[in-house]
Amino acid sequence: MDQHHIIAEVLERQARRRDERRKFLKAAGMASATVAASSLLAACGNDGGSSGTPNTTTAPQISDADILNFALNLEYLEANFYAFAVTGAGIGASLQGGTGTQGAATGGRAVAFTDPVVKAYAAEIAGDELAHVAFLRSALGSAAVAQPAIDVGTDPNGAFSSAARAAGLISAGQSFDPYASDENFLLGAFIFEDVGVTAYKGASPLITNSTYLEAAAGILAAEAYHAGLVRTALYAKGLQANALITAAGKISDARDSLDGASDDDQGLVDANGNGNIVPTDANGIAYSRTTGQVLDIVYLTSMAKAKGGFFPNGVNGTINMSTAG
Repeated sequence: MDQHHIIAEVLERQARRRDERRKFLKAAGMASATVAASSLLAACGNDGGSSGTPNTTTAPQISDADILNFALNLEYLEANFYAFAVTGAGIGASLQGGTGTQGAATGGRAVAFTDPVVKAYAAEIAGDELAHVAFLRSALGSAAVAQPAIDVGTDPNGAFSSAARAAGLISAGQSFDPYASDENFLLGAFIFEDVGVTAYKGASPLITNSTYLEAAAGILAAEAYHAGLVRTALYAKGLQANALITAAGKISDARDSLDGASDDDQGLVDANGNGNIVPTDANGIAYSRTTGQVLDIVYLTSMAKAKGGFFPNGVNGTINMSTAG
């Protein structure tokens, strides 16, 4: 399938989902996207005693719009990476504007796929991620943040190379090119996909509007399918070239080293060497990341920062700080 047919398929899929977005917005009615988040982030109460002393210490208020905009920043990243890989260009200008500082996605290029299965996966995920951007922008309306500056390039000092270097896949001065082969593309996708799943799961308890929560759950399910596709493809190829499974494990370890003391992230095999396509806890439940932990990974830092890595100038919106590990 040539590039023009792939673009046509992506646009056709987006058109089919336009009706779904309209239904979503109609169902949401006049509900404000700025409703305060749950009591977990509301004002701290007193100790429950009868002193009657008013509480003057409050935690920052995070709205549903803040949560959706945080998700939109991540969708901008994923959508551009897959769009470049499949079509050779990032997402269109009509899906980039909004509040905050608008930036360009730079450095990507088309992958010369040789495996038709990987090519098909890439095209489908590209369409889904483009639809996620359009959907969230429609839900947020004028409150939607603009696409920030995004680095998806192959420079030795760029985000992908820095991530690969942190994982021990390349040495100082070398570059990692996720567009060089089917295998490199899958490793590049692996960096993002598990993070997206844990980000949506971690954010879901903070959403107060049930309509927005249902929509977020739907996106979470789609991201989980994407992560499963990428992990399955990598594992299958890794059975023939074990270095791929080893590389995925190193990426998993690097993510764990960035997002704090917990050891939740998982590679493609378990401690006994068995396949581990679905990373879960002992109860078979996927784990969560806080927004700060997610930004640790995409900023490629274990310190509290407002920019770095794949977002060289930071993300747009209220939620923009990584967490000190």
